[in-house]
Amino acid sequence: MEAVFDRRRSGGAAARCTMISSPPTRIPVVSRAPEYWAGRRYPGPGRESDMGWSDWQRVEGDGLAFEEIVYEKKFHSELEGGMARVTIDKPKKYNIMTVATVEEMFRAFYDANHDTSIGAIVVAGSGRNFGAGGDVEWEKWGLREAFYNRYPHNRLIRLSRKPVIAAVQGYCLGGHNHMAYCCDFTLAAEDAKFGQAGPKVSSPADGFFVPYLTKVVGAKRAREMWMLCRRYTAQQALEMGLVNEVVPLDGLEAAVDRWGEELLAVSPGCLEILKASFDQEMDGYSEMGVISSQFYPDWFDMPEGKEGGASFSEKRTPRFWSLREREREMREELKKRYEDDSGT
Repeated sequence: MEAVFDRRRSGGAAARCTMISSPPTRIPVVSRAPEYWAGRRYPGPGRESDMGWSDWQRVEGDGLAFEEIVYEKKFHSELEGGMARVTIDKPKKYNIMTVATVEEMFRAFYDANHDTSIGAIVVAGSGRNFGAGGDVEWEKWGLREAFYNRYPHNRLIRLSRKPVIAAVQGYCLGGHNHMAYCCDFTLAAEDAKFGQAGPKVSSPADGFFVPYLTKVVGAKRAREMWMLCRRYTAQQALEMGLVNEVVPLDGLEAAVDRWGEELLAVSPGCLEILKASFDQEMDGYSEMGVISSQFYPDWFDMPEGKEGGASFSEKRTPRFWSLREREREMREELKKRYEDDSGT
């Protein structure tokens, strides 16, 4: 069985986000229509007024039991629409992502995209940080291909029918950084720090989200961020165009509400068409092959691939160039043996 997002574009074209693997059971469409929330969304727990936003409430239902994320919705009494929020909930591990994390995100996105009362989706991280990317340990186990090919979290955002807002606080690194800049809007707390870390831990990156950054911050800045692994403050990110707005940490929730209200105040159908139009340019990027598998099909079994994860786990500086020197010496030894055996 294929589970897909089906987004109708203008002109009759269609785009789909297809998950390569088949879930063990069919994921039902759990559409929480306004009448479902009639007795609880206005005013919501702890509210004194029946105007404005209700509190966030966890969503329950078939296929919506999660261990690594928190999935919630809330609704606006005047605008009569709502937002869904997907929060990666592993604060003690900097909200690092695994295949299981993104599979749960897929199910939450699937539900939110099919809920006619939801106008926007918020992506967040639990605790002090938005997140620090993928789990280096499972990358060493060879699960990276499954992470990017079977459960591509950035494609969930790109092909979502609803606008997606990233609410960023603390560290926003690696996979979380490119997830944030692939969102339609990115709001950052003043303590946010952005950057890529792949080359530092010997984790190669490819796919549409690498060249897409050139559209966000320009070619030079994109190469700087990806190749040099520099860190950027929230203010620097704002000046680069990486984020839309910077607010105090205690004002991040209010900023999300404000942007959500603006989105709910306009035609959801028009937003769907506009989002598809903006994202259409990336459709070609999504067809890009996995370049790393072409260059180094067994990367994480190679010394350089192993060194990145090992140095990270051991909290030491990686020794990439000594490995390259050893590789050169081994090639010279093999060349000499060949020459001796052939008598040349």
